[in-house]
Amino acid sequence: MFLWKDKRLRLNLTRLGIQYLVALFLVGAFSVNTGNNLLYVIFSMMLGLFLVSGWVSRAALRGVSLASLEEGNLFARVRGGLRLRLKDTAPSRMRALEVYLDMEDGRVEPGFLAGGDPAGGETLLVLHARCEKRGWMKIHSLELRTSYPFGFVEKAYRFALDQPVLVLPHPRTNLLPPRAPKGEMLHAIPVAGDSSPEGSRPHRQGDAPSRVHWKRTAQRGLPWVRTFEGEQPEGLHLRLELKDWAPGRPFERELERLSGAILQARLQKRDVTLEIFSDKARREAFGHTACWRALAVCEPEGAVNSNRVLDTSGSLAIPVHGGTHAF
Repeated sequence: MFLWKDKRLRLNLTRLGIQYLVALFLVGAFSVNTGNNLLYVIFSMMLGLFLVSGWVSRAALRGVSLASLEEGNLFARVRGGLRLRLKDTAPSRMRALEVYLDMEDGRVEPGFLAGGDPAGGETLLVLHARCEKRGWMKIHSLELRTSYPFGFVEKAYRFALDQPVLVLPHPRTNLLPPRAPKGEMLHAIPVAGDSSPEGSRPHRQGDAPSRVHWKRTAQRGLPWVRTFEGEQPEGLHLRLELKDWAPGRPFERELERLSGAILQARLQKRDVTLEIFSDKARREAFGHTACWRALAVCEPEGAVNSNRVLDTSGSLAIPVHGGTHAF
């Protein structure tokens, strides 16, 4: 492929490359003026080194293409990972490529593709990204850069993507209320017939004293309780009324609080259900990722000058009958 016919290839002389070219032209000028054969040989070797460097670095860009881009769980104001899969038609070839993603309203840290793996073929790179707000963001392009092997010229090969990714609300730290309604407990529900001890975990409000793991408590200095095989943790049910919220920071804080509750439930291995009520319809999401994605695209429907006084601390998640409801 010719350089002047490849519109996606960009060339930049590095500082070392400029210095090398100045030295090359000086040697060439002295060799012409003096007629010294040794200077002609040095000039030819320097020119050959420059051309070989360009050919090798151009070959490092060939045969690499994008297979897929997976967003994973990318939260606002938190560094998350974008999974980038690259196809390599010549996996044994040395690459030494820097990988850059151009993201709207966000910053993606560059990755590195070394190459030289005979058993390769498809390479997985995890690039760390950070966005300041939730919602749909667009990744404009993927760029591969190399100055390998001598760093005279930096070559960049650009792929247009225009792929949207969904940024989830920031998971604000959120604690469950210290007590449950009368007659309800916060501990997990064991399944009948499966009572074999499985492990231990830190003590939570509502755990029975008979479940205390005394040996682990003595080791850690804090109360720990036993866990059993087949335990079913209580689920978490969240509710969001869009008409009660106006655009602004309080609504964003409420989404962040709900996002934090979902994250806490995921760490505790609890199921999550989210109900979103709007003027037009009622939506329901099941599972941690589905609830996060539903929150990420929510828009308030209340008036900006509403006379209703809202509690910016958010609603409370209270366990009832094997689940929790948000009020």
